This record gives sequence, C-alpha cells and structure tokens, in this order.
Amino acid sequence: MPPTITSNLAHEFKAHCRTQAQDDDETDAYVHRITRYSDGTVKLRNPNIELMDQDILYHLALGSESHDLPEMFGDVKFVCMGGTPKRMENFADFIMEEIGYKLPAGTQLQDISAYSYRYSMYKVGPVLCVSHGMGTPSVSILMHELIKLMYHAKCMDPIFLRIGTCGGVGIEGGTCIITDDALDGQLRNSHEFTILGETVHRPAKLDKKLARELKSLASADDPYDTIIGKTLCTNDFYEGQGRLDGAFCEFSEADKMAYLEKLRDHGVVNIEMESTIFAALTHHAGIKAAVVCVALLNRLNGDQVNAPKEVMHEWQQRPQILVSRYIRKVLQQHGQLKSLFGHQGSIKSPRRFKLVQQESQAHD
Repeated sequence: MPPTITSNLAHEFKAHCRTQAQDDDETDAYVHRITRYSDGTVKLRNPNIELMDQDILYHLALGSESHDLPEMFGDVKFVCMGGTPKRMENFADFIMEEIGYKLPAGTQLQDISAYSYRYSMYKVGPVLCVSHGMGTPSVSILMHELIKLMYHAKCMDPIFLRIGTCGGVGIEGGTCIITDDALDGQLRNSHEFTILGETVHRPAKLDKKLARELKSLASADDPYDTIIGKTLCTNDFYEGQGRLDGAFCEFSEADKMAYLEKLRDHGVVNIEMESTIFAALTHHAGIKAAVVCVALLNRLNGDQVNAPKEVMHEWQQRPQILVSRYIRKVLQQHGQLKSLFGHQGSIKSPRRFKLVQQESQAHD
C-alpha cells in the first residue's frame, strides 16, 4: 500500500468544505482549479498516486507502466458509457461512421479491457466507449479508474456522457430525457458515501450548459420528444423504485401511485440507478458531464417493460443519436471531423503488461 500523504491541498480542501457561504460559481471555480494542471490536463485529488511505482487499473486491465497510456488515450475528448457491453460496442460502431473514423486496413474494433472480464472498452479516435454495468457500485468502480486513466493519459478537459435507459414518470416510452438534476432516494441533489465509517455527501451536479446544448440538438424532424428534467437515482430496480412486481412488496398500489405522483410534483421525469454517482464523481473531478436516457415505459401506467424487442432496440438508439450529434458538432468546430486513424493498443513493457493481465484476472 502506498503511504498516506497529508498535504496542504488536503487541508485546503477540508477548510473549503467547511465554508458553506460560497456560491456555486465559486465552488465550481475552486474544483476546476484543483483538478487541472496549467496545461488543462486532468489532475487527481489523490497525492498518493504520484508515489506509486505502477498504478494498476484492475477492472480495465490497464496499468500506468505496462501500457503507454498517453499514446493510447491521450487524444480522448469524449468518454461515453452505458450499461451493457453490447450497447457500447454498437455505439462504437455507430460513432465510427458518424465521425468518419477509419480503422487501418485488416483491423477491427478491439475490446481494450477484454482481459478484465468486467467492463468492455472501445476506442474510436477521440471517443472512448465503455460499459459501466448496472447500479451505483459498478459505476463507482469504473469512474475511479476512468478518471485515473484520464490523468495517466494526460487528457485535456475530457467530457463524460452517460447513455442509458430509464422508466418515465408521466413520460411516455421512447422519450429522450436529458438529466437536469440527479436526485437520490430522499430527493437530495447529492450522493451519499460511507468513507472510513463516516457519512459524506457530495453534490451530484451535472453541467447545465451541456444539458442545454444537447437539448438544442434535438431535431424537429425527430419522431419523438427530447426533454430536460430531474432524474431520480435509486439503489435497486424493484422496491426502491416502487415496483409491485419484485420478490418482495410491502406497500399497496395506492402507496406506489402516491409516491410516483410526489416525484412528478417534485419535477422528476425519470428513474434509473446510476445518475447520482456519475454526477457526484464527475463533479468532484471537475469533469463536464451529462446523462441522456430513453424511457422504456411510463411508470404511472405499470411496472413491466412490454414494448416489443425491435421497438426497444430503436428507442435505445435515440440517446446515441443525440450524443453523436453533439460529438460531431464539437469536432466540426475544432476542424477535426474527418477520417481519423487511432491507436488500438500500445504496450510499453511486455513484462508489466503480462502482470497487469494476471492481476486483473485474479482480482475479485
């Protein structure tokens, strides 16, 4: 284990947390100042990492000394993530066409984290496509390692985008929803952590300007609505979301409906299981982020997802289309929307590379 460091930065941050009078703009400026180097690359809020001989990202099957991370990932501008490996593989194929990325002849997209057996990761030029699993614990593990990856790769101002599915609250299936505020089960705009036995709340803040920019890219020709609203993030799929169809249910349908109406009155338009941890960790890291989901049903009308498979497949493409429009727009603004040739793998030390594979396969 690396030594624990008590630094001036840590004391500065604790003092900052005790100062409640600062407004959001001052807080955001502070977070950005301590999470960026002067050249704009990502700076970690953990001084221990700099003292480590190698930082092994177990769940991604990557290491800071086994792989040339700046060579592999230094050009990443967008980190897009979603629940399942297949969804993110499909998104990688889709975004490759959208931005005009060309693979070298005779090659195909490679799952960079295949040896982790946990998450899947595909790189398409400046776009990283990663599966995050289901629920806040899985997302938390991935986010820690992705943020560290951005640091080791010396990425400049990356943008994180979550693409997912959800249940609508008074919103019909097929509606594309951009999260404004991410709320926990008690309708707090924060995520609760237990660290060294103590409860810590971190703001679950997403970039509102980015949310508005995404909303502006919805087309009048889209055969569906795209809206912005509050998202409820729960700890499970059944009881935590007021479902009547779990293995256990100790409330009535009237109780459920009263709860859902309470959510709607509070401005909640959808329910899922990842937004607060995603928002809290990206905000804590000073990373601009947004969540775009498609509703698979209106929870006011029932609990079961009954849409035909082909309909659900088309619905799940809708957040991908919106996010791809944003990526294309940014790349076009920077004159980068053209055929791009990326790097699918760069091994700096074969010996350390093998050790990282062994560590990832053995780590539970």
